[in-house]
Amino acid sequence: MMNSKLFTPASIGPLTLRNRTIRSAAFESMCPGNAPSRQLKDYHCSVAAGGVGMTTIAYAAVTQSGLSFDRQLWMRPEIIPGLREITDAVHKEGAAVSIQLGHCGNMSHKSICGVTPVGASSGFNLYSPTFVRGLRKEELPQMAKAYGQSVNWAREAGFDAVEIHAGHGYLISQFLSPYTNHRKDEFGGSLENRMRFMDMVMEEVMRAAGNDMAVLVKTNMRDGFKGGMEIDEAVQVAKRLVQDGAHALVLSGGFVSKAPMYVMRGAMPIKSMTHYMNCWWLKYGVRMVGKWMIPTVPFKETYFLEDALRFRTEIKEIPLVYVGGLVSREKIDEVLDDGFEFVQMGRALLNEPGFVNRLRTEEKARCNCGHSNYCIARMYTIDMACHKHLEEKLPLCLEREIEKLENQ
Repeated sequence: MMNSKLFTPASIGPLTLRNRTIRSAAFESMCPGNAPSRQLKDYHCSVAAGGVGMTTIAYAAVTQSGLSFDRQLWMRPEIIPGLREITDAVHKEGAAVSIQLGHCGNMSHKSICGVTPVGASSGFNLYSPTFVRGLRKEELPQMAKAYGQSVNWAREAGFDAVEIHAGHGYLISQFLSPYTNHRKDEFGGSLENRMRFMDMVMEEVMRAAGNDMAVLVKTNMRDGFKGGMEIDEAVQVAKRLVQDGAHALVLSGGFVSKAPMYVMRGAMPIKSMTHYMNCWWLKYGVRMVGKWMIPTVPFKETYFLEDALRFRTEIKEIPLVYVGGLVSREKIDEVLDDGFEFVQMGRALLNEPGFVNRLRTEEKARCNCGHSNYCIARMYTIDMACHKHLEEKLPLCLEREIEKLENQ
């Protein structure tokens, strides 16, 4: 398309990308031992070679207590050489590379993170399932400093940018949301109070980022359920993040412990999910009640666009990154024409790592993702992989489940 912005360069803080595409921080589950692997490197190099402007290594916990899965990164000095191998290889392909930093809060289990999971408030998380200890006020400065230290390690490992995870019901989001924040001190109650921990984190992050690291923040536009944070408060959070110094915002939504499919849309293939589970009682429990615990939210292209446009009218100071349901050149151009500086894609680039290169040559390009969410169901136990590219043959029951979901 003659006037398309898609393949023009644009900047996020001190960083300029070769085009407007970013591989979103969709969790890969490719880090056995909480360290980078050859598989992780090969995947991100394939996306970089496929033409993306920047690829994002997903969810690296800023402390061990922030781990939510076994095969997840945990930022520490020992993994810097392995990360450096990945960033060097991605740079050779001409792309920039970012790493998402976060803490899962109550979305973990002692068997994974080594301690009783912590959160904004004490309670019980049915989705783990586990008891949760509310963080004490005196622990919060040290937790915020862990984010800043992780930014420093990211720089040492060669990353061009960091993406701070402040959405989806993880720790910062647990402080922001009235659903999970029941604190009686100055970190709970009013929205101003609920933003205090986020402000502390951002102060540490921006100090560590200095003038050479780009800082993106993933933030919710809605939590996606009654009793969660709604769009009016979410706009105020976004405006505060601008004041806190963020270079760009990634606009998302949903809450992994309450409305997980609001994040990704579609149905969760329960048979596929439980097929890979190792814990027998969890396997049978999810088989029995999974469709009620993980309710379907219908997929449509650009499913977050209506809410994102509200943020675009309210926030003019920094770039906004649109994510959610982008699978075609037509819709990508539409989003860019609506004033968003960048687009993120996750499942589209798992299905086809070279999709961005195809977007350059085909005006009607559309990825072949069928939105069965098999990749997500598998991710929780093995790795994130598209069923269309597996070496092994799937059991017939899973093939039928995927076919049914993709033909709905």
